[in-house]
This record gives sequence, C-alpha cells and structure tokens, in this order.
Amino acid sequence: MVLSELAARLNCAEYKNWVKAGHCLLLLRGCLQGFVGREVLAFHQGLLAAVPGLGPRAACCSLSRCSPRARQFQPQCQVCSEWKQEILKHHNNRNGDVHWGNCRPGRWPVDAWEVAKAFMPRGQVDKAGPEECDAVALLSLINSCDHFKVDRKKVIEVIKCRNEIMHSSDMKVSCVWLRDFQVKIQNFLNEFKDIPEIVAVYARIEKLLTSDWAVHVPEGDQLDGCECETGVYLSESQVNEIEMELLKEKLHELCLQAKEQEVLPEEIISQLEVVKEFLRNNEDLRNNLTEEIEKLDSIHVPHHQPDSEEPRGQTSDDEACGECGDHIKARTEQSRIFGVCSLTEGRDGPWP
Repeated sequence: MVLSELAARLNCAEYKNWVKAGHCLLLLRGCLQGFVGREVLAFHQGLLAAVPGLGPRAACCSLSRCSPRARQFQPQCQVCSEWKQEILKHHNNRNGDVHWGNCRPGRWPVDAWEVAKAFMPRGQVDKAGPEECDAVALLSLINSCDHFKVDRKKVIEVIKCRNEIMHSSDMKVSCVWLRDFQVKIQNFLNEFKDIPEIVAVYARIEKLLTSDWAVHVPEGDQLDGCECETGVYLSESQVNEIEMELLKEKLHELCLQAKEQEVLPEEIISQLEVVKEFLRNNEDLRNNLTEEIEKLDSIHVPHHQPDSEEPRGQTSDDEACGECGDHIKARTEQSRIFGVCSLTEGRDGPWP
C-alpha cells in the first residue's frame, strides 16, 4: 500500500519536481551548517575584540526586564543596550524587521548563536545551533549579517524559491520553474567555491535536478532502490523521509503564520485544508503528521465553531482581523521574501 501510494504521487511530474526541489533545500541546509557555524563564531569573536566591554564579564543586570517580544526590544540595562547597538551596526535590515524575540539577550556576551538569531526570521528562539535550523534560517542569516561577503541578490533569489516551494498550495512546481531554480541555486553556491563541503553539494544538486529522478518500486524479493546511468534512483524510505521533512516544515510555517497573524485566519484555514486533502489520499504520510495537524487545528478551533454571543470584554475575530490588517499590509513585500505569502483556497472537509 505504501509503495503504491508513493508510486502514484511520483507519477505526477510536478509533484516530483516539488520533492526534488525540496530535497535540494535539505542538501543546501546540510552543507551550510558547518560553514555558518564557523563564521558565526568568528563574527562573535570579532565583536568582542572590537568592543571588549561586551565580553563574558559583562552581564545583564536586568534579566527579567531585558526580555524582547517579537520585533520589539527596549533594553533596560547598559550591557544589552550596547549589544543591541552593535548588532544593528552589522544588520543589513537595521531599519526593517529584526526578530529580537528569537534571542536571549543575557546570553549575548557568551553565546555566539544567540547573537546570530537576531539576523534570522521568527521562530528560532529554541534553536541552539545551525544544525537545528532549516535552510531559510541559514540563508536569512547570510543575507542579513554583513559579516558574510556574498552577492545578496543571489541569496534573496534562493530565499524566494524556498518560499515558493513551501507556499505552493498543491505542492507542485513546473519543469520551467525547476530549471529556473537550478540556475538560482547554482549561482548562489558559486559564491562559496573555496568551501569544500559546499562545492561537493553543488555537484550532487546538479545531478539531482538534471536526472530522471524516480523511486524504484520492487516486485517480489527484489531489493528497494537502485542506481543506473540514466537517472538517480532512491529507495522508498529515502523519498518518504524527504517528503515528511518538507511537509513538517510546511506545517510549521503555517503554525508560525497563524500564531503571529501574518496572514488572515481564513487563509490559514484554507491552506491547512489543502494539506489535509492531500494527506487524506496518502495514508503513509498522514500517519506520521497527526501531531502537527492537531497542533494547527487547536489554533483555529474558534474559527470552526458556530457563531455565538461573545463574552463581554473580548474582541471578535473580525475586529481582530481588522486591527491587524494594516500591520499585515505594511509587511507584505518583506514577508513575500522572508516566509509569508497568500495561498489559494483548498477544499473543505472534516479531518478523518
């Protein structure tokens, strides 16, 4: 049953393109982790050398009050104030959105990764290092921090591609889109010709995107997976693992959008219904995503309930949407690049 469901999915060329592109992002994440980790340590050491007063002996004296929230951070002590100023000096988006809520400012003097998270999109507060981050978090760090000497236009192009993959309502991309993606990701990787682990992944991505990629469905006692000169073949379990990682990232993105009201609640529900419909037809994937789906459902339970008289003192959903509407519109262009976009509506129906 599992193999037949997988074979049916991969018979759709556009879905297979979506999985191939997502696999490239996973490979990209893997090859960037070590490089980014080393560079963040060097960046932190450079800050401490330039401003010795920010070092380990400096301590936040107001931990309970030096607590950022989302994009807002008003330091209540001299140490955190100086650290904030120093971070902004090196932030390419210093006049725009900085996700201070990712950080624990009291750790800035001793933890390089806590500094790095100020250059990343929201949702990184619990990430302890590059090995726990997805591709877009690492790409955003490279793009936002002036320590990284790269062509930022190339970085942004890959970030846009990643968002198009994650926000594809039907989880499909065309062959034309995939060829354009190949050019953009290779242009980005060419910025790192002196980094061996990134050079090695360049070749793997090129082979993946230009091959007749497929999964081998065995018959009888034949072994899963094979390789041949005409294509790149993966086992059923390898492809399934890639699909699961992509779908979990997609659902995590929806959860963050819902919590921060980055798109209207009705759009989140529509996006979720599209994923549910896909999973209804693919039990092998659905069984491993129950927790993620239930988490998203719990956020939107009020929107599925029938209308009733609202308790006094509470704000209705419509009023809340109206209040945040201007805020959403004001961030539309940047959100389009760094992780937020509107999706088409999906089919309604109860979750099994």
